[in-house]
Amino acid sequence: MGLRGAVAPALFAGSIGCAYAQSSVTLYGIIDDALSYSSKTLNPSTGRDGGHQIAMIDGQAFGSRFGMTGVEDLGGGIKASFKLESGLNTANGGLGNSNGNLFGRQAWVQLAGNFGSVTAGVQFSPFVLALIESDARGASDFGSLAPIYVDSVITTGLFNPNAITYSSPTFAGLQGSVMVALGGEPGNFRAARQYSGSLTYNLNCFFADAAFYSGNAGDANTSAPAISTIAFTGRTIGVGYTFGNLTLKAVFVNFNVAGSFDSRVFGGGVSYTATPALILDAGGWLTRDRNDSSNHSILAAAGARYFLSTRTMLYTQFGYVNNSGKMNKGLSNDGPVYLPSGGTFGANVGITYSF
Repeated sequence: MGLRGAVAPALFAGSIGCAYAQSSVTLYGIIDDALSYSSKTLNPSTGRDGGHQIAMIDGQAFGSRFGMTGVEDLGGGIKASFKLESGLNTANGGLGNSNGNLFGRQAWVQLAGNFGSVTAGVQFSPFVLALIESDARGASDFGSLAPIYVDSVITTGLFNPNAITYSSPTFAGLQGSVMVALGGEPGNFRAARQYSGSLTYNLNCFFADAAFYSGNAGDANTSAPAISTIAFTGRTIGVGYTFGNLTLKAVFVNFNVAGSFDSRVFGGGVSYTATPALILDAGGWLTRDRNDSSNHSILAAAGARYFLSTRTMLYTQFGYVNNSGKMNKGLSNDGPVYLPSGGTFGANVGITYSF
């Protein structure tokens, strides 16, 4: 739903003038619920298989969320906007995928114009946005690059608090973004400091992007949750091309996590719009630990999305992951996030409603 109408009065000495600007506020959200099966789970006390699981799990496609966004035309080609977004868990009605905060997904204000845009507040890093763009399965919460990311660094680089981002205008298909998240704590100004940047080329049917991330660890004294201040560096290069209804994508990612894996991820896949209502996709990802070659993982997944209407979608997904050595990649962001060695099969059926 939308709310329109705003008045900006200007008061001057000896006279009163009125200037009017167009503004809007919109409430939006996604409700995403699924029945999920996994042939294995991880027993945290033994590190071995804890048995299969059948469960109702929130967000196996996009993740449930609600929020509000607004924009005001300030004139002269400049607009001010904001966004507040929270995740929720449809299985129990609580918060989910929100970094432990009410509006932990996004909470920012932005000024945009011919100069580009400046955004301040909790926001996605350019590194994460580049990975979403280059993922063959649209960064689905199941069987995509997204579970590999969450398994590696939880929400670090995803929900960035205390962040300021500048994004340039687009010139001949090229657009760049840089972000710094200030972090800091008494006596340690560099704690939880995060940097990210990206360069994207998108013209006609071809796109390519490159991005980086570098972040310091935080602790209990920083203003950011510990799960979003894990020390790691990230690098990625992605490409894609669209032939009519068919889109091909390939990506390389490096997650170098302090005290853990130095993972190289090679992935790619395809998405096909079979009809205006039916989308099919599939992808595969190989992860190798540069510190120890015996640690590696293979993930493959496929899915189908059928739109009953512009707001309601049915979906089903199938995935398989095989972990070797100490690698513990999972199939889902919200199901078994970590899995034991060996092969694990998973599947789900779900429904989403957008408003």
